[in-house]
Amino acid sequence: MIDLPKPDVILTHESDLDGLVAGVLMQRLAHTLHGEDVPLEAWNYNGWKQRPMSERRAWVTDLSFEPRLDRTGWVIVDHHTTLTQPQQATLIHDVEKSAGLLCYELCREAGLGSPELDRLVHLNNVADLFLARDPDFVLASDYANLVKTYQFWNLHDLLDGRIERLLEHPLLEVMAVKRRIEDPIGLEWSLNNIHTITPEVGLVEMTVGNTNLIVHQMLEQKLTPFKVLITLFKKSNGLMIASFRSANGEALKVAGRLQGGGHANAAGATLPRSARNLHDAADYLRRALNPGTASDLDPLDDLFAATEMTKG
Repeated sequence: MIDLPKPDVILTHESDLDGLVAGVLMQRLAHTLHGEDVPLEAWNYNGWKQRPMSERRAWVTDLSFEPRLDRTGWVIVDHHTTLTQPQQATLIHDVEKSAGLLCYELCREAGLGSPELDRLVHLNNVADLFLARDPDFVLASDYANLVKTYQFWNLHDLLDGRIERLLEHPLLEVMAVKRRIEDPIGLEWSLNNIHTITPEVGLVEMTVGNTNLIVHQMLEQKLTPFKVLITLFKKSNGLMIASFRSANGEALKVAGRLQGGGHANAAGATLPRSARNLHDAADYLRRALNPGTASDLDPLDDLFAATEMTKG
Protein backbone atom coordinates (compact mmCIF):
# COMPACT_ATOMS: atom_id res chain seq x y z
CA MET A 1 0.00 0.00 0.00
CA ILE A 2 1.08 3.58 -0.68
CA ASP A 3 2.31 5.27 2.49
CA LEU A 4 -0.50 7.64 3.41
CA PRO A 5 0.25 10.36 6.01
CA LYS A 6 -2.18 10.87 8.88
CA PRO A 7 -4.71 13.49 7.77
CA ASP A 8 -6.04 16.37 9.85
CA VAL A 9 -9.34 16.14 7.97
CA ILE A 10 -11.09 14.07 5.30
CA LEU A 11 -12.95 16.04 2.64
CA THR A 12 -15.60 14.59 0.34
CA HIS A 13 -18.45 15.50 -2.00
CA GLU A 14 -21.80 15.88 -0.25
CA SER A 15 -24.27 15.59 -3.10
CA ASP A 16 -24.28 11.91 -4.02
CA LEU A 17 -23.81 8.32 -2.88
CA ASP A 18 -20.25 8.19 -4.20
CA GLY A 19 -19.17 10.98 -1.88
CA LEU A 20 -20.81 9.26 1.09
CA VAL A 21 -19.26 5.86 0.35
CA ALA A 22 -15.83 7.30 -0.42
CA GLY A 23 -15.76 9.63 2.59
CA VAL A 24 -16.77 6.95 5.10
CA LEU A 25 -14.29 4.46 3.65
CA MET A 26 -11.46 6.98 3.91
CA GLN A 27 -12.43 7.64 7.52
CA ARG A 28 -12.20 3.92 8.28
CA LEU A 29 -8.89 3.65 6.48
CA ALA A 30 -7.44 6.55 8.48
CA HIS A 31 -8.55 4.92 11.72
CA THR A 32 -6.99 1.60 10.73
CA LEU A 33 -3.70 3.09 9.59
CA HIS A 34 -3.28 5.76 12.28
CA GLY A 35 -5.53 4.71 15.16
CA GLU A 36 -7.46 7.97 15.33
CA ASP A 37 -10.92 9.19 14.38
CA VAL A 38 -10.41 11.85 11.72
CA PRO A 39 -13.22 14.39 11.15
CA LEU A 40 -15.17 14.14 7.91
CA GLU A 41 -16.38 17.21 6.00
CA ALA A 42 -18.78 17.09 3.04
CA TRP A 43 -18.96 19.92 0.50
CA ASN A 44 -20.97 20.90 -2.55
CA TYR A 45 -19.03 22.13 -5.57
CA ASN A 46 -19.44 25.86 -5.07
CA GLY A 47 -18.74 25.83 -1.36
CA TRP A 48 -15.71 23.67 -2.09
CA LYS A 49 -14.28 26.21 -4.52
CA GLN A 50 -14.26 28.83 -1.77
CA ARG A 51 -13.04 26.67 1.12
CA PRO A 52 -9.62 27.71 2.47
CA MET A 53 -7.09 24.87 2.46
CA SER A 54 -5.35 25.58 5.76
CA GLU A 55 -4.65 22.03 6.98
CA ARG A 56 -1.11 20.68 6.83
CA ARG A 57 -2.35 17.25 5.79
CA ALA A 58 -5.67 16.19 4.32
CA TRP A 59 -7.29 13.38 2.38
CA VAL A 60 -9.67 14.48 -0.39
CA THR A 61 -12.05 12.22 -2.30
CA ASP A 62 -14.72 12.61 -5.00
CA LEU A 63 -13.61 16.22 -5.58
CA SER A 64 -11.54 17.14 -8.62
CA PHE A 65 -7.77 17.49 -8.29
CA GLU A 66 -6.68 21.08 -8.89
CA PRO A 67 -3.52 23.14 -8.30
CA ARG A 68 -4.54 24.41 -4.85
CA LEU A 69 -4.66 20.79 -3.63
CA ASP A 70 -1.14 20.05 -4.82
CA ARG A 71 0.44 20.25 -1.38
CA THR A 72 2.88 18.10 0.54
CA GLY A 73 1.01 15.79 2.92
CA TRP A 74 -2.22 15.90 0.90
CA VAL A 75 -3.75 12.78 -0.64
CA ILE A 76 -6.40 13.00 -3.36
CA VAL A 77 -8.40 9.92 -4.38
CA ASP A 78 -10.63 10.85 -7.30
CA HIS A 79 -11.95 9.98 -10.74
CA HIS A 80 -12.93 13.31 -12.27
CA THR A 81 -11.07 14.52 -15.34
CA THR A 82 -8.16 16.80 -14.44
CA LEU A 83 -5.43 18.61 -16.35
CA THR A 84 -3.30 19.11 -13.22
CA GLN A 85 -0.29 16.89 -12.66
CA PRO A 86 0.77 16.43 -9.01
CA GLN A 87 4.11 17.84 -7.98
CA GLN A 88 3.79 17.53 -4.20
CA ALA A 89 0.49 15.80 -3.40
CA THR A 90 -0.26 12.10 -3.75
CA LEU A 91 -2.88 11.56 -6.46
CA ILE A 92 -4.72 8.26 -6.84
CA HIS A 93 -6.75 8.72 -10.00
CA ASP A 94 -8.74 6.66 -12.48
CA VAL A 95 -11.56 8.11 -14.59
CA GLU A 96 -12.99 4.63 -15.20
CA LYS A 97 -13.65 3.94 -11.51
CA SER A 98 -15.86 5.74 -9.02
CA ALA A 99 -14.19 7.46 -6.09
CA GLY A 100 -15.86 4.90 -3.83
CA LEU A 101 -14.23 2.03 -5.70
CA LEU A 102 -10.80 3.68 -5.62
CA CYS A 103 -11.12 4.21 -1.86
CA TYR A 104 -12.35 0.66 -1.37
CA GLU A 105 -9.33 -0.75 -3.19
CA LEU A 106 -7.15 1.02 -0.62
CA CYS A 107 -9.34 -0.34 2.18
CA ARG A 108 -9.05 -3.89 0.91
CA GLU A 109 -5.26 -3.58 0.88
CA ALA A 110 -5.55 -2.67 4.57
CA GLY A 111 -7.78 -5.66 5.30
CA LEU A 112 -11.05 -3.72 5.47
CA GLY A 113 -12.97 -5.55 2.76
CA SER A 114 -16.19 -7.51 3.27
CA PRO A 115 -18.86 -9.15 1.09
CA GLU A 116 -21.31 -6.41 2.12
CA LEU A 117 -18.92 -3.66 1.08
CA ASP A 118 -18.11 -5.53 -2.14
CA ARG A 119 -21.77 -5.37 -3.07
CA LEU A 120 -22.40 -1.79 -1.98
CA VAL A 121 -19.30 -0.45 -3.72
CA HIS A 122 -20.30 -2.26 -6.92
CA LEU A 123 -23.78 -0.71 -6.85
CA ASN A 124 -22.30 2.71 -6.15
CA ASN A 125 -19.86 2.30 -9.03
CA VAL A 126 -22.65 1.38 -11.45
CA ALA A 127 -24.79 4.33 -10.37
CA ASP A 128 -22.05 6.95 -10.24
CA LEU A 129 -20.55 6.04 -13.62
CA PHE A 130 -24.07 5.65 -15.01
CA LEU A 131 -23.34 2.19 -16.41
CA ALA A 132 -26.76 1.84 -18.00
CA ARG A 133 -26.01 -1.56 -19.55
CA ASP A 134 -25.08 -3.18 -16.24
CA PRO A 135 -27.80 -5.62 -15.06
CA ASP A 136 -27.84 -3.83 -11.68
CA PHE A 137 -28.31 -0.37 -13.19
CA VAL A 138 -31.93 0.19 -12.11
CA LEU A 139 -31.31 -1.12 -8.59
CA ALA A 140 -28.10 0.90 -8.33
CA SER A 141 -30.04 4.02 -9.32
CA ASP A 142 -32.42 3.37 -6.42
CA TYR A 143 -29.45 3.29 -4.04
CA ALA A 144 -28.05 6.50 -5.46
CA ASN A 145 -31.45 8.14 -5.19
CA LEU A 146 -31.44 7.55 -1.44
CA VAL A 147 -28.82 10.27 -0.99
CA LYS A 148 -30.59 12.59 -3.43
CA THR A 149 -33.84 12.11 -1.50
CA TYR A 150 -32.69 12.06 2.12
CA GLN A 151 -29.39 13.98 1.78
CA PHE A 152 -25.86 13.13 2.85
CA TRP A 153 -25.78 13.81 6.59
CA ASN A 154 -29.33 12.67 7.27
CA LEU A 155 -28.52 9.30 5.73
CA HIS A 156 -25.10 9.15 7.39
CA ASP A 157 -26.64 9.74 10.80
CA LEU A 158 -29.50 7.32 10.16
CA LEU A 159 -26.93 4.60 9.38
CA ASP A 160 -24.65 5.69 12.21
CA GLY A 161 -21.88 5.80 9.63
CA ARG A 162 -22.25 2.09 8.86
CA ILE A 163 -22.85 2.37 5.14
CA GLU A 164 -23.24 -1.42 4.79
CA ARG A 165 -26.66 -0.99 6.40
CA LEU A 166 -27.83 0.52 3.11
CA LEU A 167 -27.94 -2.98 1.61
CA GLU A 168 -31.58 -4.02 1.34
CA HIS A 169 -32.55 -1.11 3.58
CA PRO A 170 -36.33 -0.65 3.96
CA LEU A 171 -36.07 2.79 2.38
CA LEU A 172 -35.19 1.09 -0.90
CA GLU A 173 -38.79 -0.09 -1.07
CA VAL A 174 -39.78 3.56 -1.15
CA MET A 175 -37.36 4.19 -4.03
CA ALA A 176 -38.66 1.16 -5.99
CA VAL A 177 -42.32 2.14 -5.61
CA LYS A 178 -41.55 5.73 -6.54
CA ARG A 179 -39.71 4.54 -9.65
CA ARG A 180 -42.47 2.20 -10.85
CA ILE A 181 -45.34 4.58 -10.25
CA GLU A 182 -43.87 8.04 -10.46
CA ASP A 183 -41.33 7.77 -13.30
CA PRO A 184 -43.81 7.21 -16.18
CA ILE A 185 -46.05 9.98 -14.83
CA GLY A 186 -43.10 12.31 -14.31
CA LEU A 187 -41.65 11.63 -17.78
CA GLU A 188 -44.91 12.45 -19.55
CA TRP A 189 -45.37 15.66 -17.57
CA SER A 190 -41.76 16.82 -17.89
CA LEU A 191 -41.72 16.37 -21.67
CA ASN A 192 -44.41 19.04 -21.81
CA ASN A 193 -42.55 21.36 -19.46
CA ILE A 194 -39.10 22.02 -20.92
CA HIS A 195 -37.80 25.58 -21.18
CA THR A 196 -35.24 26.67 -23.76
CA ILE A 197 -32.12 28.15 -22.16
CA THR A 198 -29.93 28.08 -25.29
CA PRO A 199 -30.44 26.24 -28.58
CA GLU A 200 -28.57 23.29 -27.07
CA VAL A 201 -29.57 23.53 -23.41
CA GLY A 202 -33.02 22.89 -21.97
CA LEU A 203 -34.33 23.30 -18.42
CA VAL A 204 -36.62 20.42 -17.47
CA GLU A 205 -39.28 20.91 -14.85
CA MET A 206 -39.79 17.92 -12.58
CA THR A 207 -42.76 16.96 -10.49
CA VAL A 208 -42.44 13.31 -9.49
CA GLY A 209 -40.07 10.46 -10.29
CA ASN A 210 -36.35 9.73 -10.32
CA THR A 211 -34.89 12.80 -11.98
CA ASN A 212 -31.74 11.04 -13.21
CA LEU A 213 -33.62 8.14 -14.79
CA ILE A 214 -36.21 10.40 -16.41
CA VAL A 215 -33.57 12.69 -17.90
CA HIS A 216 -31.51 9.67 -18.98
CA GLN A 217 -34.52 8.33 -20.85
CA MET A 218 -35.03 11.69 -22.57
CA LEU A 219 -31.42 11.78 -23.71
CA GLU A 220 -31.13 8.11 -24.65
CA GLN A 221 -34.32 8.14 -26.72
CA LYS A 222 -33.66 11.68 -28.04
CA LEU A 223 -37.06 12.86 -26.89
CA THR A 224 -35.94 16.51 -26.92
CA PRO A 225 -33.78 18.56 -29.32
CA PHE A 226 -31.37 19.59 -26.54
CA LYS A 227 -27.87 18.19 -26.01
CA VAL A 228 -27.80 19.21 -22.33
CA LEU A 229 -30.72 18.96 -19.94
CA ILE A 230 -30.82 20.86 -16.65
CA THR A 231 -32.92 19.99 -13.62
CA LEU A 232 -33.20 21.92 -10.38
CA PHE A 233 -33.20 20.87 -6.75
CA LYS A 234 -33.83 23.20 -3.82
CA LYS A 235 -31.95 22.38 -0.63
CA SER A 236 -33.31 22.86 2.85
CA ASN A 237 -31.18 26.00 3.26
CA GLY A 238 -32.84 27.57 0.22
CA LEU A 239 -29.96 27.17 -2.24
CA MET A 240 -30.91 26.01 -5.72
CA ILE A 241 -28.78 23.21 -7.19
CA ALA A 242 -28.64 22.79 -10.96
CA SER A 243 -27.92 19.32 -12.33
CA PHE A 244 -26.60 18.98 -15.89
CA ARG A 245 -26.92 15.80 -17.97
CA SER A 246 -25.81 14.97 -21.50
CA ALA A 247 -24.95 11.98 -23.66
CA ASN A 248 -21.79 13.16 -25.41
CA GLY A 249 -19.74 15.07 -22.86
CA GLU A 250 -21.35 18.52 -23.03
CA ALA A 251 -22.70 18.69 -19.46
CA LEU A 252 -19.42 19.41 -17.69
CA LYS A 253 -18.57 22.26 -20.05
CA VAL A 254 -21.90 23.96 -19.35
CA ALA A 255 -21.63 23.44 -15.58
CA GLY A 256 -18.10 24.84 -15.65
CA ARG A 257 -19.42 28.14 -16.94
CA LEU A 258 -21.39 28.39 -13.69
CA GLN A 259 -18.43 27.48 -11.46
CA GLY A 260 -19.69 23.93 -11.18
CA GLY A 261 -18.03 20.59 -11.75
CA GLY A 262 -18.51 16.86 -12.05
CA HIS A 263 -18.28 14.38 -14.90
CA ALA A 264 -18.45 14.83 -18.66
CA ASN A 265 -22.11 13.78 -18.84
CA ALA A 266 -23.20 14.42 -15.25
CA ALA A 267 -22.29 17.66 -13.52
CA GLY A 268 -23.72 20.17 -11.08
CA ALA A 269 -23.54 23.76 -9.87
CA THR A 270 -25.06 25.84 -7.10
CA LEU A 271 -27.02 28.84 -8.31
CA PRO A 272 -26.83 32.23 -6.54
CA ARG A 273 -29.32 33.02 -3.80
CA SER A 274 -31.10 35.40 -6.17
CA ALA A 275 -32.41 32.28 -7.97
CA ARG A 276 -35.24 31.53 -5.56
CA ASN A 277 -37.62 29.75 -7.91
CA LEU A 278 -37.87 28.25 -11.40
CA HIS A 279 -38.47 31.61 -13.08
CA ASP A 280 -35.46 33.21 -11.38
CA ALA A 281 -33.27 30.20 -12.17
CA ALA A 282 -34.29 30.14 -15.85
CA ASP A 283 -33.63 33.87 -16.16
CA TYR A 284 -30.20 33.54 -14.55
CA LEU A 285 -29.27 30.51 -16.68
CA ARG A 286 -30.27 32.29 -19.90
CA ARG A 287 -28.17 35.33 -19.03
CA ALA A 288 -25.21 33.23 -17.92
CA LEU A 289 -25.16 30.76 -20.79
CA ASN A 290 -26.12 32.83 -23.83
CA PRO A 291 -23.17 34.56 -25.52
CA GLY A 292 -23.08 38.33 -25.29
CA THR A 293 -25.16 38.61 -22.13
CA ALA A 294 -22.45 38.20 -19.49
CA SER A 295 -22.31 41.97 -18.95
CA ASP A 296 -25.97 41.92 -17.95
CA LEU A 297 -25.30 39.67 -14.97
CA ASP A 298 -25.59 41.17 -11.52
CA PRO A 299 -22.12 40.99 -9.89
CA LEU A 300 -23.83 39.64 -6.79
CA ASP A 301 -24.77 36.55 -8.80
CA ASP A 302 -21.18 35.39 -8.45
CA LEU A 303 -21.27 35.54 -4.66
CA PHE A 304 -22.37 32.00 -3.99
CA ALA A 305 -23.60 31.42 -0.49
CA ALA A 306 -22.62 27.77 -0.40
CA THR A 307 -19.47 28.33 1.62
CA GLU A 308 -20.59 26.65 4.78
CA MET A 309 -20.08 22.95 5.39
CA THR A 310 -23.12 20.78 5.46
CA LYS A 311 -21.74 19.33 8.68
CA GLY A 312 -18.34 19.30 10.36
